[in-house]
Amino acid sequence: MKTISKLGLFIALLAFVSCKQNPAEAPEHKVMVEKHQEMEASHETMSKEHNTMKDDHQQMVAAHKTIENDSIHLITEKSHIALLTKHGKLIEDHKGLIEKHAELETKHASGEITLEQMKSEHESMKAEHEHMEKEHNGITAEHERITDEDKRMMKEDQEKAAEEESDKN
Repeated sequence: MKTISKLGLFIALLAFVSCKQNPAEAPEHKVMVEKHQEMEASHETMSKEHNTMKDDHQQMVAAHKTIENDSIHLITEKSHIALLTKHGKLIEDHKGLIEKHAELETKHASGEITLEQMKSEHESMKAEHEHMEKEHNGITAEHERITDEDKRMMKEDQEKAAEEESDKN
């Protein structure tokens, strides 16, 4: 009888161990990995747009050098610098979020945390990512507004200078 109960216990233990699913194969884990790839793609877009904003700023500053003592353009430059700084911080924070998300994937795949813990932390990170995307969209819209306003003012300055030049002749 002892042998049969030991054999039964061994079979039950073997069945339990062999049936334990790899956490990385869980559908929830695969969804999390997919979301991580989306976050990385979003981050790449944010970074590219940030570089474009920096280029726009350099062009703005160069164009303003042709204007003498124009405090309105200097205010525009300062607003744009503040916006670039805010966007740079957002990108750094988003990079940190992606790193935390990658750690979460690793912890879950190794079995260090449970499926429930992973789902909870993932939802929190997903909400934070969505908030950051919304903030990024607001910054992008503000950047466009500042850039358009500056272009409008530069055009007016050019028209005014052309008028003054034609009045001299």
